[in-house]
Amino acid sequence: MPRQNVRPLFAAFLILCLAIPSLAQNLDRNLQQGLRAVSAPEAYEIVKTLASPEYGGRLTGDAGFTAAAKWAARKFAAWGLKPVSPKDGFLLPYPSPFTIIDKAEMTIFLPDGKPDGDKAPASKEMKLVPEKDFLPLLFSDSGDRTAAAVFAGWGISAPDLNYDDYAGIDVKGKFAVCFRGTPDNDPKFQFYDEHRTRMKTARDKGALGIVYIYSEIASNPNGDWLAGFTPAMISEKVMDAVLRETNSTAADLRKALTTYKRPISFPLQARIRLAVASRHFPDAVGYNIAAVVEGSDPKLRRECVVVGGHFDHCGRHMGLLFGGADDNASGSATVMEAARAFAGLARRPKRSVLFILFGGEEMGLQGSTWFVGHLPAAFDKVAGMLNFDMTGEGDGLWGAAPAEPAEFRKAIEEADKSVGVLRGLGVLRGVGVRGSDFAPFFLKGTPAAGFGSDGPHIAYHQTGDTIYRINPEIMADAAKLAFLAAYSWADR
Repeated sequence: MPRQNVRPLFAAFLILCLAIPSLAQNLDRNLQQGLRAVSAPEAYEIVKTLASPEYGGRLTGDAGFTAAAKWAARKFAAWGLKPVSPKDGFLLPYPSPFTIIDKAEMTIFLPDGKPDGDKAPASKEMKLVPEKDFLPLLFSDSGDRTAAAVFAGWGISAPDLNYDDYAGIDVKGKFAVCFRGTPDNDPKFQFYDEHRTRMKTARDKGALGIVYIYSEIASNPNGDWLAGFTPAMISEKVMDAVLRETNSTAADLRKALTTYKRPISFPLQARIRLAVASRHFPDAVGYNIAAVVEGSDPKLRRECVVVGGHFDHCGRHMGLLFGGADDNASGSATVMEAARAFAGLARRPKRSVLFILFGGEEMGLQGSTWFVGHLPAAFDKVAGMLNFDMTGEGDGLWGAAPAEPAEFRKAIEEADKSVGVLRGLGVLRGVGVRGSDFAPFFLKGTPAAGFGSDGPHIAYHQTGDTIYRINPEIMADAAKLAFLAAYSWADR
């Protein structure tokens, strides 16, 4: 760089550095004290700990999750936060059945040559590689079956909507191969897009299991264990091999389904062998890890503002560790750092602030749904909810909040003026089937907002979601936003 350009650039850099702290200097001493408590290195260490092999991927109900939950509870206690329940302490239990997949194999038998009279058609074997080509869904029963396969569109049977992918095909004793999704984005299909609905439909029609077609293979524990039912997923590349005899591809089929918005179902030439060895634990217990900073107003303290994020991930299966560093040890670290910021305050807000690390999000928002239906006795009302999910990658946050009440959105936007981390705050109008833990609160009528980092979240639900992809600073900034927004909304 030419020498004469150094001085003005350095001056501009110095002005920028001085300008950033000035945003926080507009806050009172109490809030500045809270912001100083937030530590990016500490957030990184939390993620590193939670995503380690010691906690086995934190599958809710499993011993690894419970051990991690106790570790987080000890952190809350050490920081001076109070437990929510006199009986249960920091760990609020709820029923959480889960399944561990010990072993799985999958082979596709592709037709090889033309049929020869009454002889069985020749075939060639395509052995699939776990995580690269296939995975069983992580609620599969045990079984070893070789059977025919039928393409069943979206796997939806909705006579009430005049749509049925199963019309005219027989899946009894076969594998039903389908995409995840709906004919269009009409909310009327939401119920049928639930994993549990799709699985039960296929099982009730006699299928051995559903085989999803995904662009990328990713672990998935979100569903119910069904006796004798072995669901799985394969990659689009594998499906392309299955469709080679038809001169078609997975992309062609998806495009046809979305273009014509009518069922396209047919028997496949390939046969499938799926062998799964699993263990199901129907009586397991999961936990929401909850700590509280009690409000300063004797009347308003029975209302609470929840700062939450899910604590669980997908576990360890088939020798593969799904550690979940970004999803969602990062969001858990954000919530914990926000809790630490509140713990040392000289002046608390009027309402109580409750910090919850939810279990069972990956299983279908189980922990947050349970909490909304079983509010602790210390509280009469949840006044607002801020949720943090996957805050570990990228350099900024996206967010969404309802349009009303406008004051709730304003509290978030004003908080960000002192942090500068939000890249946009969309309008939350519905939750669909792929929402996070803000959804049960939103559906209850509570002002609720969800936040996540801008990614790129490359190893979503894969073994590559490790500490090495995590940005400590973005988690710390998210915690500062959580602290300031929650304090503002709780102190009205």
